[in-house]
Order: sequence, then C-alpha cells, then structure tokens
Amino acid sequence: MNEMIRALHERKSVRVFTGQEISQEDKKSILEAALQAPSAGCQLLYTILDITDQDKKEKLAVLCDNQPFIGKAQMVLVFCADCRKWLSFYREAGLEPRMPGPGDLLLAVEDALIAAQNAVTAAQSLGIGSCYIGDVMERAEEMKELLKLPQYVYPACMLVFGYPTRQQQEREKPQRFNLSDLVCENSYQDKNSQEIREMFQGKTGVKSYDAWMEAFWKRKYESDFSREMNRSMRVYLKEYEEGQC
Repeated sequence: MNEMIRALHERKSVRVFTGQEISQEDKKSILEAALQAPSAGCQLLYTILDITDQDKKEKLAVLCDNQPFIGKAQMVLVFCADCRKWLSFYREAGLEPRMPGPGDLLLAVEDALIAAQNAVTAAQSLGIGSCYIGDVMERAEEMKELLKLPQYVYPACMLVFGYPTRQQQEREKPQRFNLSDLVCENSYQDKNSQEIREMFQGKTGVKSYDAWMEAFWKRKYESDFSREMNRSMRVYLKEYEEGQC
C-alpha cells in the first residue's frame, strides 16, 4: 500500500483540535491542491470562501446545528458551486448566455465537491485533520445571507481543519462495507434480503439488524435535518430555475 492510499485509508473526520495554528504555507498548499482537482471542461465551477473572521466562524457554528468545534477550527472553507462567474466571462466577450439550469448547478456541485476532497486529502498528508459539515445545505438560505452569496452561487459544502488531538488520532475509524457490497459489475443490482442482512453483520453492535436500522432510520432519513434539507433544496431549485436565487 503506497503512502497516498494509506492516507486515504487512515483519514477520518476530526472534531476536536489541539489549537495549533496551520501555517500559511500549509494553508496555501491545501488550497492549491484543491484547485488541481478534476473539473468539467476545466471551468472550475466553484468559488472557495476562506472564513478568517472569528465572528463569522462562531455564527457558522451556531447556524450549523450548534457545533462549537467549527468556531475552534484553525481553517474553515466553504466550497460554493458557482454558476455565476462564467456568465460574467461570456458577457465580457459580448455574448448573451442563457440562465443556468439544474444541470448546470449539479455540474458545479460536482466540481466543488471534488475540489473539497482534494483539500481533505492534501490536509491529511500534512497531518492536518478535517471534517465535512453537511448542515450548510440544510441552512442554505441563512448561509446565503451570512456569506453574502449572490445569484447562482450555492454553498455545496463546508470543511473545517485543524490538528487532531491524540484522542482523535487514536479513535477507531468507522468500519466500511466490503467491496462486494458496493461494487456492481456492468449494471445496477438490487440486493436480496439475505445479502442486505449479511452487509450489516457485525456492524450493529448489540442490537439486531431490525432494531439498529429503525434507530438509524429515525436519526438520519426521517430526521428534522433531512426534511429541512430537502425543503431548502426544493425552494432553492425553484428559485434557481426562476432566476431568483
């Protein structure tokens, strides 16, 4: 196993930081690595917001489900899917571009997330921990206001970075499924009852599969967070198509 693959296997979300500062050199390396990510047509359909204002970081911590560690992170980056800047580029050339649609937004979200993962991998190689913050989608409307996001700029994800404490370094990484559970050859294949239960064998602790799945279903899929995220996305997509976002 080479160093890069080993780093990917070892990487886990870090939510407790030592307080050690991230040097400007390392910060620049992480950001430059993000820009090296694959991009649709090399358009780089994203803008990265480097949140250095402590007051904004504290507000983001409250906004994103009251998670104080966000405010304590040494680096906070918001990756925005940006369908706005190329409109400016086209208009500068005297062109009259159509307004972006849902397909453009999804393409920009893909670009933003690939760049974000490059940043995560680069940070890991430097011994710097990271954590994705998914609440930005749930609170997209408030994020737009707080970060002054203009039309056709969507907060795809937020990342927080910092040096992990020893406890975080030694904490066991959640177990992944087997390759055979997630990889289908040539076409999609639904799993039968036996295959589903075998997937979760040894992963439900002391609970039965049914009890564990019900608890997970309530905590994740049927959660207020999930419902609010879907409501927010429906509103955003409607406004996006109408050019009001």
